[in-house]
Amino acid sequence: MATADTPAAAQPGTTEEGVRRRDFIHIATGAFVAGGGVMAAWPFISQMNPAADTRALSTVEVDLAPIAVGQAIKVMWQGKPVFVRNRPAEEVAKERAVNVSELRDPQTDQERVKEGHDNWLVTLGVCTHLGCVPLGAAQGEPKGEYGGYFCPCHGSHYDASGRIRKGPAPTNLEVPQYAFKTPTSIVIG
Repeated sequence: MATADTPAAAQPGTTEEGVRRRDFIHIATGAFVAGGGVMAAWPFISQMNPAADTRALSTVEVDLAPIAVGQAIKVMWQGKPVFVRNRPAEEVAKERAVNVSELRDPQTDQERVKEGHDNWLVTLGVCTHLGCVPLGAAQGEPKGEYGGYFCPCHGSHYDASGRIRKGPAPTNLEVPQYAFKTPTSIVIG
């Protein structure tokens, strides 16, 4: 209701100034509600992150200096065994001479090692059949018919490049992501 003294544009709620004030209140309220929603959801989202002990195991550094030629060790990474093997030159040459077309899971030896570090083989120590830990990393353990690893659970035989050669395992031993930090140490993960 405009009177003769006050024009319609000057009445509360009908002016441009009133519309702007109302818009600000709506935007401020929306922002406040959104901020509160994020703050309420944060603990639930945060609890889905991996635990600190799991994050600490995301990488492991291995000193290669004490591993003699022909020897292998087993280290743990993310709760899984990893075999690190220092292969003699004759063993590397023997694995490179294998006809890849005869393999169930065809991979060359060169695809399974880092260039320039042909003697070092790093594989997960988990059989690809049902997840048992193969033998062959420790001194005196059976290495199977192909001189690599032998899974005692169901009889899978792997060669010295970790490739499946006999038995029920469908694929080669997995090569984890790793890098040489120095010529005598690697970081797995």
